[in-house]
Amino acid sequence: MSRVFVSFRINDFYKTKLQVLYWANRFNTCCFLDNHEYASKEHVYECLVGAGVLESVKTNVGNAFGQLKEFSLLNNDWFFGHFAFDLKNEIESLSSSHPDHIQFPDLFFFVPEIILELKKNEISIGLFGSNHEKIFNAILETVFVPTIMQEKSLQINSRFSKKEYIDTVEKLKQHILRGDCYEINFCQEFFAEDVLLEPITTYYHLSNISPTPFGSFYKLDDKYLLCASPERYLKKNGSLLLTQPMKGTSSRNKYNAQLDADSKNELFASAKDRSENVMVVDLVRNDLSKVSKEGTVHVDELYGIYTFPQVHQMVSTITGTALGELNWVDIIEATFPMGSMTGAPKIKVLKLIEQYEKTKRGLFSGALGYVKPDKDFDFNVVIRSLLYNHNEKYISYQVGSGITFYSDAEKEFEECMLKAEAIKKVLTDKS
Repeated sequence: MSRVFVSFRINDFYKTKLQVLYWANRFNTCCFLDNHEYASKEHVYECLVGAGVLESVKTNVGNAFGQLKEFSLLNNDWFFGHFAFDLKNEIESLSSSHPDHIQFPDLFFFVPEIILELKKNEISIGLFGSNHEKIFNAILETVFVPTIMQEKSLQINSRFSKKEYIDTVEKLKQHILRGDCYEINFCQEFFAEDVLLEPITTYYHLSNISPTPFGSFYKLDDKYLLCASPERYLKKNGSLLLTQPMKGTSSRNKYNAQLDADSKNELFASAKDRSENVMVVDLVRNDLSKVSKEGTVHVDELYGIYTFPQVHQMVSTITGTALGELNWVDIIEATFPMGSMTGAPKIKVLKLIEQYEKTKRGLFSGALGYVKPDKDFDFNVVIRSLLYNHNEKYISYQVGSGITFYSDAEKEFEECMLKAEAIKKVLTDKS
């Protein structure tokens, strides 16, 4: 028996998308991936959703990639799920001792009961069986009314004071001066405790403030990821592999077009940001060459400037042709964690991250996405995201920046604050 997709016409795309989001939330596990109509030939699906679990693999570091490969061979269907940052410990024989208050598993993938693909004028429903019309009608009958945000005045804390952050950046620059590394992505956690959050409403507001091409609402029992990521980790389309690391950020000015253009141009011309970006590009090229045919890894775009609601970003695009004999899991294992969230050389940087950061990154700096039956896939980088453990009543969001020898510690701190702006506004804005 195979999964059958049936399409239905819809009249109001935006209303139906909200109904799909709210309807999917009734399941213990769901993954709602939203492109927010971002114009790009690399985005195949405007909105793709997996809801309910038929089969799953859930595990922590040890033999996670091996278990996923076995799961994939046994299930010739769609998968949705995530790779958490601490899978680095399995890949590079490292360890982590910091606390993790959100507690997503290091790896989780599931075959959904129901798959929904939403386009401008239609919705496709994929399932085993013939209840397509019943599900379609249930979605149309769903009423989505965002609840009042009760936690808008909550107290947000940081693991680092501004002084501690700046002092740490200076220490990292000393490592760079000694030749330990060339560039390192250093992150800090912001958190709130004893919080009763309404996740779906919070995601709704986050999406309105910061609609990004890799937005997602991801629920795994009592744990939630509310994601406004603009960054792609890795996509496979046939034999073509494509990755788009981001390094380099400048602020938007929504009230003055000239100042906004100036900020964009300054980012493009910034020697510091170009240096940071090209170092990550070199790291990603090296990772991609491990799983690509010789001579096929190319930088298709270097120092591209892309505009998002909160920031301008410097984005480069690297492609390669996958070796034919590789399982798709091998491709992930060879390139994870992504270069934009680590640094160079990767193994040394991962050790420094453990030394200087104060909490585990968990799902932050990991990847979320889907795998098709033909084993093509697309995964984001989990950044600009709010994580919530409902049982523990704990909220976490992390931000970071790439530190090089030329980094100004004060400006790096300001960049972190800029990246966190959309999430902080969702949690604290009383308007």
